Formats: sequence, C-alpha cells, structure tokens
Amino acid sequence: GILACANKFTLGTDIMRRGTVVYALSAIVAASHLASHTCLAADGACSPFLKSAMSPDHNTFNVYLNGQWRGSSSGKLLSIIAPHNETEIFRVQACTQDEIDVAFDAARTAQKAWGRTPLWKRAQLLRNAAASMRENAEAIAQVITDEVAKPSKAALSEVLRSADLLEFTAEEGVRIGGELALSDAFAGEKRNKLALVQRVPLGVIVAIPPYNYPLNLAVSKVGPALMAGNSMVMKPPSAGAVTGLVGIAAVFHAAGCPPGLLNVVTGKGSEIGDYLTQHKYAQGVTFTGGNTGLRVARGAAMIPLQMELGGKDPALVLPDADIPAAASAIVKGAFSFSGQRCTAVKVVYVIEDDDEVSRQLVPLILDKVKKLKIGQPWDEDVEITAVIDGKSAAWIKSLVEDAVALGAKMELPESGEWKQDGNLIHPVVLTGVKEGMRLVHEEQFGPVLPIVSVKSVEAAIELANASPYGLQASVFTKGLDNAMSISDALQAGTVQINGAPARGPDHFPFQGTKDSGIGSQGVRYSIMAMSKIKSTVINLASESYTQG
Repeated sequence: GILACANKFTLGTDIMRRGTVVYALSAIVAASHLASHTCLAADGACSPFLKSAMSPDHNTFNVYLNGQWRGSSSGKLLSIIAPHNETEIFRVQACTQDEIDVAFDAARTAQKAWGRTPLWKRAQLLRNAAASMRENAEAIAQVITDEVAKPSKAALSEVLRSADLLEFTAEEGVRIGGELALSDAFAGEKRNKLALVQRVPLGVIVAIPPYNYPLNLAVSKVGPALMAGNSMVMKPPSAGAVTGLVGIAAVFHAAGCPPGLLNVVTGKGSEIGDYLTQHKYAQGVTFTGGNTGLRVARGAAMIPLQMELGGKDPALVLPDADIPAAASAIVKGAFSFSGQRCTAVKVVYVIEDDDEVSRQLVPLILDKVKKLKIGQPWDEDVEITAVIDGKSAAWIKSLVEDAVALGAKMELPESGEWKQDGNLIHPVVLTGVKEGMRLVHEEQFGPVLPIVSVKSVEAAIELANASPYGLQASVFTKGLDNAMSISDALQAGTVQINGAPARGPDHFPFQGTKDSGIGSQGVRYSIMAMSKIKSTVINLASESYTQG
C-alpha cells in the first residue's frame, strides 16, 4: 500500500535536488506512516526504493528558501506529532531570524520581476500548480490525514478543492482590471482631468494558515497574492507544517515558480511569528487562526491585514423551521472534522415558549449524532477523529465540565459521562445550557454541541451578539421576512439562511466582525485585499468630451 501510494507522487527526485540534500516527494507517504510502520525507524526494514527517496534523516524535511531546499543553521528540529496516537511522524526545521531575513530578501528581489510579469503568465503558474496538485492528490492527502487526523476522504477532497481554487483564481485574476475616472462627474468641474485607476501589488506578503485546512487555507492566500503580483513568505502551522512544504512549496516548485517568489519557512510561532509579521519588509499579512491573531493585528505596522480569527457561530431555530432539515444541517455543521472548524455550529438557540420545538429537534439531533462513525482518520467513512492535540482536548473538556457543573445535561454520550480515548473525543450534546456557562460564549473547537432554549428571537439575538466573535450564524425559518430581519440584527460577517455555516464556495466573500477578523476573503476579495489602488491623472490643456 505504501509503495503503491508513493509511486503516485511523480514530481521526482530530479525536481527536488538542491545542494547536498535530495528530496523525492514519493518519500512523503512513507514518512507519514511513522506511527504504524517501521520504515522511519532506521532499522533496515525499509525498501531500497523508499530509502533512496528519503533524506539522510529519514522523516526530516527542509525549508524552501529562494527556490532551494535547505536545512536550518539553528541545528534544531521540531517534532510533528500525530494526533491519533501522539507519536512523532515528521521533523521540520526550526528556522532562525537570519533565515527569515533571507526569505524576505529573496522575496523582495523576486517580486520586482514578478510585478512586471503579464497577468496571463501569472495565471499560467497557478494552473500549472493546480495540475501538479491533482497529479499528486492522493499523496498530499495522506500527509494531511497523518498530520492533522483529517479523515482520508475529506483530506482528498481538500486537495482537489484547492486545485479548483487555484484555477478559479487564475481565471478571476486576469479579469480584475482598472477604470477611467472623469473629472466632470464632480459638481463644478470640467472634463479636463482623466484618472487612470489600476490595482498594483502590495509587495511581500506574510501568510500564516491554520492547521484545520492546512492546504486549502494556504492556497486561498498564496493564489490571490501571486495573482495580484506579490511575492510571499509563508509559515505553515506547526501541526500541518509538512503539508505546507509539500502541498504548497513542492507543488509550486514543480509548476515552475521563480526562485524567491514563494518561500516556506517552519519554526515555533513563539520564536519567529512576531519577527515574521512585524518584519520591516512585510507589506501585508494574511492570517487564519485563533486569538494569536489579535496580537498579530496589534503588533503589525501600517500595512494591510487580512485576518480570520475564529468564531462562536450560533444556529437560531425558529418555531416555523423545517425541523428535520435544521437537525441535519446542525449536526453536519457542528461535527464535521470533529468540530475543528471556525465555521462549525458552536451553539444552538431554540426559540420556543413551551419546549415544543426542542421536543422535536433534540431527538432528531441525538439520533443523527449517534450514527456518526467514530474512529481513525483512515477508516472508511469515518466522521469523528482525534482532535489536534492533548491541550485542545483538555480545553474542550474543561468547557463541558463547567456546563455540567452549572446544571447542563449531557445527552450524549449516552452514559452521561465524558468519553475520551487519547485525543479522540466522543461527540457531546448538552441541553439545559444557560447564560453564565462558558460554552455559551467561548469557542470549543471540538465535537461538542450546546443547546440553549430561549423565549424569543430577541433573546437569541442578544445572546449571540454578546459573544466577542462574529464570524457566521445560521437562521432556520420558513419566513423570508423573519430571516432578513434577524440577519440584519446579528453581528456576523455572514448569515446562512436554512443552512449550516460554511466558508465556501471559495469565491464567496468570507469575513468576520469583532474578534473574528479584519477584511474579506474569497478569490476576488482576496486579490483586492492583496493589492492597492494607484492613480495616474492626465491633466488636459482643455476640456475633452467624447463626440457622438
């Protein structure tokens, strides 16, 4: 199975040979099975084919600087731990600040040439990268599965979606043009000034994607940035670092990316994160993650920021809702990828006077949650897998314990008790959740669904808006007038009517309010965010009007 999958990664040893280190991407799949295979134990059990494709340090990966793969002068390595069994699966370099400087210098040089590259050539690079990504989809997906415990089917879907996103960005990017502004549109002016308005690159963009969609949310930054004429220094998340190296750096390298245009560095956020985002040559930051982003925003200089920092996405269920449809959407929204999504349903507000809606809704939710398949990420059709690490699991448990101590009822697990195997948390559904419990406003980022009963729409809106977050919300009702008025009242970047929160399709605008972020994402919106307006005004000696 390993050899068959490894052979699908066809970028080849020759593409990855730089200096003294040889990286054949076919080694990645083998490396990703450290937890359950002997190949990386350096015990001689590895086939000659796999040994020849690995670095001398077996499962250690280098950073990508100025078109070359290299180790760090720090001599330090970071362990990438598999969530499902907490064993080391990869090692990546711990970059120094000097190496970050190298990345910025290379990016600045490359950007000068890239900014003068025709749009159609920029688009071709993205299309080439999309083709490479599809060609190696299964191997990249295997890395995602092993690094973040994403179910295999979902991981493969993420890779293919990311390739689609690159192609859409290429198509959209060539169609973002400028405009001609005429002076006589303003009262009292004559038509003797013509403003040629165009969008120009920001320069060097810093990108920091999250672990939960380590490829797709990296592509959503890299594609628009490059299409807008920028260069990039990207730091993938520590959990998901190899996905960034393989799914982004290696893929773009194979696609013909000019040296220095895209640089991928790894290291501890606590050691290089601030240095990256506050670097003197950083001319824009695009970040997706948690509360760390608040510090990033406060520390950044006068440069554009594109930030998505999480959410406490509520689902409001009105008495006139299609209850079975609402139950299906809520369960899918709450438990997909074990609830580790910024756009997961984080709390349900059931609007009712006499518990009639809950009597219909809650049994349907419980029945659907019981049917969710719990297991290992490679199990067929699995839906609930391990959360990213023990720290995250402990946080999720603390929120549930707080709610139960204050009177909430644990409907699931059926034993009424917390159930956890390592980092694998069995789905939790809580009823009787009330204001004052931490789960009402704090983001759990795990497979936990709190249900709150309220007497009115106004009460639900007040509770939802009391959250420091404002990413997305859902409203389930058959009344369009009700839906629109509630949407207008909710402090959220997006409100879904009769559907679960969702980031996609990837060309839709995606944004948050309050602590959920700054700016909008989505293909066109990201290209706009990663470029700026420049005007050239032509002053005519006399008025000039188009002749009919």
